Amino acid sequence: MSVIRVLIVDDQPLARAGFRAVLEASGAIEVVAEAASGQQAVELARRQDPDVVLMDVRMPGMDGIEATRRMPRQKVLILTTFGLDEYIIEALRAGASGFLLKDAPVEELVRAVCAVAAGDAQLSPAVTKRLLDQVARRLPAAVRHDAGSLAQLTEREREVLRLLAAGMSNAEIAGALVVSEPTVKTHVSSVLQKLGLRDRVQAVIYAYENGLVAPGGR
Repeated sequence: MSVIRVLIVDDQPLARAGFRAVLEASGAIEVVAEAASGQQAVELARRQDPDVVLMDVRMPGMDGIEATRRMPRQKVLILTTFGLDEYIIEALRAGASGFLLKDAPVEELVRAVCAVAAGDAQLSPAVTKRLLDQVARRLPAAVRHDAGSLAQLTEREREVLRLLAAGMSNAEIAGALVVSEPTVKTHVSSVLQKLGLRDRVQAVIYAYENGLVAPGGR
């Protein structure tokens, strides 16, 4: 496996130094740059093209959410001390692949970076659904009803998307539809490609915003 190239974004120098030490000690990760602001992060991301951006949310000037929105090519892992609140849902809508609390254990940070680099969402589908359920009740979420994109999906793909958004794993979806797990993986990949979505987190958000699944539903 090739070394994962990471950009660390945090306005606190000591925090950046700590993250660098932890990540590079793993032997699987190289920190290619550090940024102290959202604007600097966007510029460095364009220049360095890292595999993963470790992004703080609250920074002076351009915050982490806006910086994430301006990085369509990068996989962004949001770092926060705020837990389940509006920062998280807005970051995910901006294109982040997941989030992690700043006080997470060392091994969890490394595992999260590796998961995001591999194209997996840091949040499991069930955790993502609970996040959306809790936050959605407190936010005036904009429902897009993207009928054009949805029309590209086959009926089976729409069902897979609904089950995925309801918090089911590939194995659970396979059991519900009485198909093999590799078949489910193929359907999920097809859904992401047709809808132009980055990962499962984005798929859950898409399904929520387009009314395929309701907060609290399964």
